[in-house]
Amino acid sequence: MRKFAFTSAALFFVCLIGYGQSFDIVIRGGHVIDPKNNIDALMDVGIKDGKIAAVAKHVDTANARQVVNAGGFYVTPGLIDIHTHDFFGTEPDHYLSNGLSAIAPDGFTFRNGVTTVVDAGSSGWKSFAAFKKNIIDNSQTRILVFLNIVGEGMRGGPYEQNPADMDGRLTAMVARGNPNIVVGIKVAHFEGPNWTPVDQAVEGGKLANIPVMIDFGGSMPALSIEELFMKHLRPGDIFTHCFGQLRTRESIVDTTSWLVKPFVREARKKGIIFDVGYGGISFAFSQAIPAIKQGFLPSSISTDLHTGSMNNAMKDQLNVMSKFMAIGESLNAVIEESTWNPAQEIKHTELGNLSIGAEADVAILNVRPGKFGFFDYTGVRVEGNKKLEAEMTIRGGRIVYDLDGIANPIFAPSRPPVERSEHR
Repeated sequence: MRKFAFTSAALFFVCLIGYGQSFDIVIRGGHVIDPKNNIDALMDVGIKDGKIAAVAKHVDTANARQVVNAGGFYVTPGLIDIHTHDFFGTEPDHYLSNGLSAIAPDGFTFRNGVTTVVDAGSSGWKSFAAFKKNIIDNSQTRILVFLNIVGEGMRGGPYEQNPADMDGRLTAMVARGNPNIVVGIKVAHFEGPNWTPVDQAVEGGKLANIPVMIDFGGSMPALSIEELFMKHLRPGDIFTHCFGQLRTRESIVDTTSWLVKPFVREARKKGIIFDVGYGGISFAFSQAIPAIKQGFLPSSISTDLHTGSMNNAMKDQLNVMSKFMAIGESLNAVIEESTWNPAQEIKHTELGNLSIGAEADVAILNVRPGKFGFFDYTGVRVEGNKKLEAEMTIRGGRIVYDLDGIANPIFAPSRPPVERSEHR
């Protein structure tokens, strides 16, 4: 009886949260999925001064500047894409480092519920300052960075094959000087048969106390990923393109038995992170489907977003999440792999959740039923019966994308002027 009375009182208190309070935004009637806080229920969310102020069965809307009707939708933390290429520029021979193949993030993030991206090695220690000045400081999307171990960044061609430009000490120096932006070090595109880029990156990671993300493979024959995992990487380091199947990269699923290799499971136990990093040719259903069926889910879902991948099989973050649902993952799993998991991987646990006081980055998602086709770069096609769409994105407590005008009023009224006493 005592237990019942306590539960009833607690429920009554929760239902009264928000009465008399003023909110900038109240999201009403949505199904909240917040993996960090184990919330999976119909809840209201109150936002005040750019922060999450209330999550409860009922939040009073009487004093809300805007009310969002989220009935029938899912309310999640803002999505985090930890493998993108955002160093857009005007240099035609610079590939993803101040070049034309990168993307200006604000045009592609908010319409997908993404509020935070991590640029995966577009800039190195030499070019980071230009990236910060031109793009990071002028974007509404939160942009964090994996610095390339190559000082020039992803300029393509011989620039990315120069071991003399791979310096863990200088990379760590720039990382330590920008701790709120630089979250890790990236290795990518190296075609040599040696471990110089990996070892330099890990050395930089140790000096700056940040993880390393590895886009591994360009050598013929391919270097051993077992050696990579067990002898070079540390717990918390990230293996991206984990479902790739290319001649120049060893795959995690054996292509004869179609079983996840035993040492891959051991690597996960060690603490190696397995990130999707979909890309243009770095994801194959032939790897992902057997892995998912055997219970080997990705640690995080990311896109490797650039002009080549977005106009090919990848499309965008929500399309990749929908693909994983089509091959057996649950909605809750793909949300966790796109919010709380990546937040932990980049050591920014203030993100990816709806805790009270957290930054009010929110995605409101629709799961649209229908008949959808998802394909990979090899031409394999999988049919799915549901697809994720972004109805609304809120970044830092402000509505930055509203697909169908579900906010009331659609545009927030301006705040009343602050009264100031004059001293005569």
